[in-house]
Amino acid sequence: MQPERDLYVTWEPISLLLKNDPDPDGDSYERYFRTHRLLRVLESVRTTDGNDGVFKLYWELGRRIHHDKALMELSVRDALESTGLDVNHAEAFGDEKWDNEIRTRMDVGLELAGNDIGTPIIAFDDAHGDRVGIFGPVITRVPEGDLSLQLWDGLVSVMTVPGFWELKRTRTERPQFGERP
Repeated sequence: MQPERDLYVTWEPISLLLKNDPDPDGDSYERYFRTHRLLRVLESVRTTDGNDGVFKLYWELGRRIHHDKALMELSVRDALESTGLDVNHAEAFGDEKWDNEIRTRMDVGLELAGNDIGTPIIAFDDAHGDRVGIFGPVITRVPEGDLSLQLWDGLVSVMTVPGFWELKRTRTERPQFGERP
């Protein structure tokens, strides 16, 4: 879709740990804390390898988390090494100095889409040059070919209509990640 619609995607963080402030004794806390620490590594990568480096590591982490079901077991150093990125970025995993950058970048998206949402947030400049943002789309599988373009075009259409607010329906299936890329 990027080449078909001449898109350049900038990958930005959203920390469910910072956003949702879960109870440390709750069921989701460890997952939120772990993914937040992965965001620290991504922000470290951004400083040396820019958005392209963030994308490479984000994609690799996604494979390991969603396809390999290895969130809690994944090795950050191995993921960095497999993408050709400097393994020293793994030091950011436990370094709180990255948290302010994550919060600042996350808040830009939340200002556009609202605070009562999750991830993903998509934002772009409309035909008038105004930045618009929305939570979603939440999909259970990636549509192929023309269907993915139809989804994108429809999303762009509703996002640029003044007063558009929300679409929603109940999920009836779990995410299907398909073949491991």
